Amino acid sequence: MTSHDVVARARRALGTRKVGHAGTLDPMATGLLVLGVEGATRLLTFIVGLDKTYEATIRLGVSTDTDDADGQVVAQTDASSLDDRDVRTAVAALTGRIAQVPSTYSAIKVDGRRAYDLARAGEEVRLKAREVTVSRFDILAERREGAVVDLDVVVDCSSGTYIRSLARDLGDALGTGGHLTALRRTRIGPFAVDDAVPVDAVGGRPLVSPASAAAAVLGRLDVTAEEARDLRHGKRLTGAAPRLSVEPAAAIDPDGRLVGVVGSRGADVKSVMNMPEEASG
Repeated sequence: MTSHDVVARARRALGTRKVGHAGTLDPMATGLLVLGVEGATRLLTFIVGLDKTYEATIRLGVSTDTDDADGQVVAQTDASSLDDRDVRTAVAALTGRIAQVPSTYSAIKVDGRRAYDLARAGEEVRLKAREVTVSRFDILAERREGAVVDLDVVVDCSSGTYIRSLARDLGDALGTGGHLTALRRTRIGPFAVDDAVPVDAVGGRPLVSPASAAAAVLGRLDVTAEEARDLRHGKRLTGAAPRLSVEPAAAIDPDGRLVGVVGSRGADVKSVMNMPEEASG
């Protein structure tokens, strides 16, 4: 099931065309997909770039053209003699701020075309390295069977990090090659997969309110009813900037409704993005 399939099911279940998601999952991946519905789709732009957590299985000893199990095997090496210390040293080298070349079979656009479309058409694809941050890359378990070594890992990383590329680069560093055999996204920012609903249950549980979601992602600024009205009409809150503990922030009215996203302009607070007004209660 693709991320697009999930959105299509949610549209049917919720009876609206206005559903979007905060970051595609690879076809072979499972886990968390954050959806925005109706006016809350505007909040997705603030969620896409959040840090993420993945659980994955990396197979050392086999390389594929896509760097995951969906691809064709291009090389095999006996990884059975790998030393655990060497593996952990190579993992440590891929932790922190690193320069990473995305997988050739990725959705990155090259001259207006997706890299995976160019690769499947047999064209040469050269993607530039980009800086990403891997704040955690831990080995949870190791299994050895024949010539391959499987590592179950957990990764905390910045948006734009390719776990497939980590598998490939780990295999390259060890001289064995490597690819992903399983991938599960368990967290996006403050949202955890344990709090999510299965695809078939979408619509069977109340949605997270825009105010709750925005406050979790951005932090909040409580405003009075009069201030909420002014913000909705495009007016600034004069001298209110010192009330911002973070910015941008979610402005929330006395009824718990999200007015919009605000930021400072000098000493004032100004709306950065207004939200459609929700019905009270």
